[in-house]
Amino acid sequence: QLQLVESGGGLVQPGGSLRLSCAASGFTFDEYAIAWFRQAPGKEREFVASISWGSGITYYADSVKGRFTISRANAKNTVYLQMNSLKPEDTAVYYCAARNSGMASMARADFGSWGQGAQVTVSS
Repeated sequence: QLQLVESGGGLVQPGGSLRLSCAASGFTFDEYAIAWFRQAPGKEREFVASISWGSGITYYADSVKGRFTISRANAKNTVYLQMNSLKPEDTAVYYCAARNSGMASMARADFGSWGQGAQVTVSS
């Protein structure tokens, strides 16, 4: 059974950093592309970043480019999202998602498996 579990969320001040982790199990991890999406209260779920199976291709939303970095450790079945220079508008529930293809994508519809989400709050 495919399972994705996010961790590392919390409360941070503007300008601070957090690292989210997504631990995967129940499938051949290095055959899947992984992405992070986020959903703020009252808003649609939006793409944040994605990474191909071998880490060779990454995509970022314009709003996080230069501040967030997605990476993966296939030996640990884990994907990370390093978030720096956080802003209040980054406050959201962050979701990890898996695509049954090694190709990275920015389209929500391409990802069929989702974690339960991790809350990130950026506030002073």
